[in-house]
Amino acid sequence: MQTEKPIVMKTKKLASERKKTFRVSKEGVFILLCLLPAFLFVLVFTYYPLLRGVIMSFQNYTLFDLLNIEFIGLDNFVNVVTSPEFPRVAMNSFYWVVISLFFQLLFGFALALMMRRRFRGRGIYQAFVFFPWAMSGFLIGLIWRWMFNAQFGVINDLLIRFGLVDAPIPFLADGKWAMAAVIIANIWYGVAFFAIMILAALQSIPEELYEAAAMDGAGRFQQFWSVTLPYIMPTMLVTILLRVIWILNFPDIIYSMTNGGPAGSTHIFATYMIDKVIFGQDYGQASAIGVIIVLILLLFTVFYVKATKVEKGGDF
Repeated sequence: MQTEKPIVMKTKKLASERKKTFRVSKEGVFILLCLLPAFLFVLVFTYYPLLRGVIMSFQNYTLFDLLNIEFIGLDNFVNVVTSPEFPRVAMNSFYWVVISLFFQLLFGFALALMMRRRFRGRGIYQAFVFFPWAMSGFLIGLIWRWMFNAQFGVINDLLIRFGLVDAPIPFLADGKWAMAAVIIANIWYGVAFFAIMILAALQSIPEELYEAAAMDGAGRFQQFWSVTLPYIMPTMLVTILLRVIWILNFPDIIYSMTNGGPAGSTHIFATYMIDKVIFGQDYGQASAIGVIIVLILLLFTVFYVKATKVEKGGDF
């Protein structure tokens, strides 16, 4: 009888564990069923188009000859890179990203430092700073298109009133000025995002750190270098990465201001890709340009991962 009792208790314990395992598995199945719609959405609308685009980049896929689609290897990439427009598109893309990011970060940081201080009307000031980010990029482009208008634009009017120019400058109709004009509009649009992100990071810094640094004899610059910058650096890196992705992928400002013109002088990779689809009907070369954009973004992502490792004390 004494030997039977432990056996019965062990059997009951195993039975309860089976019930618990079954209950956990049922909960797991329920969770998977809840995640299934989101997974299918991402699979259909993100990964499938990406995979399809990579496949099309190696095919002679044009709407003019859909019956003779063949694998052509790297021909689309070679044709894109060796085209006469590619050097200008690549340089425009470089200027579009680097100059925009530099001034967005610079002005956004300065505005965030100002908004961190307490002063009368700070709420109105913050609303004014954040206002551009609440608007669509296409609408921002239309606003700046009118501002740069040679006949009715406020910018030409101010330049003439202050005696800086004698005649209106056709900013958007002149290839020498058009790229600078769209970059200025993009800078104005993106400053608010940097200001929001950096302000949030600044407000998360404990005041005790500044007090301790001041007690150690650190001045304003030393406090900024030793306390402020290390705390906000991770946020700045994430913000830069996000802006690079958005700037390269969303050419709405350029399209609403110049549509890539005049004569292709404001084309970047994204607008050049769309131009290949709409006017060239060449989905193969357009997909090749899309793959080039993805590779550039992957390089930025690798740099971001390396930079975050350095922030955590690892090797670059």
